[in-house]
Amino acid sequence: MTGWDTPEAIAHATAPATVWDDVVGQEPAIDVLRGAAEDPSQMTHAWLITGPPGSGRSNAARAFAAALQDPTGDVTSHACATVLAGTHPDVTVVATEGVQIRAETARPLVELAQRSPSQGRWRVIIIEDADRLNETSGNVLLKAIEEPPPRTVWLLCAPSPQDVLVTIRSRSRSVPLRVPPVDAVAELLVRRDGVDPAVAAVVARAAQSHIGVARRLARDPEARARRAKVLSIPPRVRGVGDAVLAAGDLVETAQADAKAATEDRDAAERTALLRSLGAEGAATIPPALRAQVRLLEEEQKRRATRAQRDVLDRAMVDLLSLYRDVLVVQLHAGVELVNLDQQDDVRALAASSTPEQTLRRMDAIGEARTRLAGNVAPLLAVEAMTIALRPQG
Repeated sequence: MTGWDTPEAIAHATAPATVWDDVVGQEPAIDVLRGAAEDPSQMTHAWLITGPPGSGRSNAARAFAAALQDPTGDVTSHACATVLAGTHPDVTVVATEGVQIRAETARPLVELAQRSPSQGRWRVIIIEDADRLNETSGNVLLKAIEEPPPRTVWLLCAPSPQDVLVTIRSRSRSVPLRVPPVDAVAELLVRRDGVDPAVAAVVARAAQSHIGVARRLARDPEARARRAKVLSIPPRVRGVGDAVLAAGDLVETAQADAKAATEDRDAAERTALLRSLGAEGAATIPPALRAQVRLLEEEQKRRATRAQRDVLDRAMVDLLSLYRDVLVVQLHAGVELVNLDQQDDVRALAASSTPEQTLRRMDAIGEARTRLAGNVAPLLAVEAMTIALRPQG
């Protein structure tokens, strides 16, 4: 009997579906949020849902928003179904693909927050990347978050409370999420996406329980191939030359991935804008319209920058997982490896270095992530990292 055909799993599969089913491994947080949805005395005007990447912050926020509209949480109800589909008129989701949430994005939310719900029980505003609010945009929202109308609630999502402006987090009730168990993520992939259980188990562990990454790895063979290519970097970096080449290859791959992810959307947005301005098909853009086109191009450039950084950061997380496995072998820790498919490389790296060297390499990867977040040129940050990964004489 597998973990997914136990009596408990069978009972879960046959139970009525609720909005909480996809918020896996977060029972303490669900208890708090469900209690607030069902009992108005437990409600507050602003919530800060925090947790590590992949813990399901956005899923939890959407599930809570649905339960606020229908406390039964029944996914077949009109209120819950429309919230989860993103079509409920009283639930607004704000997500940025830029490096920051800018003031021009925040200002309309202040006016929106003052409106009474048109159909539902609550007007809900979800900000998925509250950690990307800067001082200006945060100050724009501060008063609206602090003193919203009685039927407006803010749901803010961030990796940790410390990532959010102190003025905002001090006015919000915090609900922490944890890293979900690997088995829970694998079960979700099997149940929701029909992934083969063996594949689900491997990718859930490789993604280190990051639900979004696990789903992408399960559904996209090219994503698995790109990850394998990243994990091949440490064994083939033997000197500075190898390190520089590997860094260039990694940054070029990130640029290509970012371009592939944004190119079609950028073209569609430009076409739609020109059509709305009456300039579609024009050989040259009239001077009076160039400012609007330039604003779109600047937003698209910010989005591409973030996409590239996200790809690089994910690659660095994968490298950290490899060196974590190396350290596990070196210390004879007796815990299961994250990267089961790279066992031979892991053991070879463990045999050719010391735990102290492994920790220094992990520190170098962490430093590269910090530099990228601080707007250091990606190639410089990645080159410094890969040079630190080479064998030490």
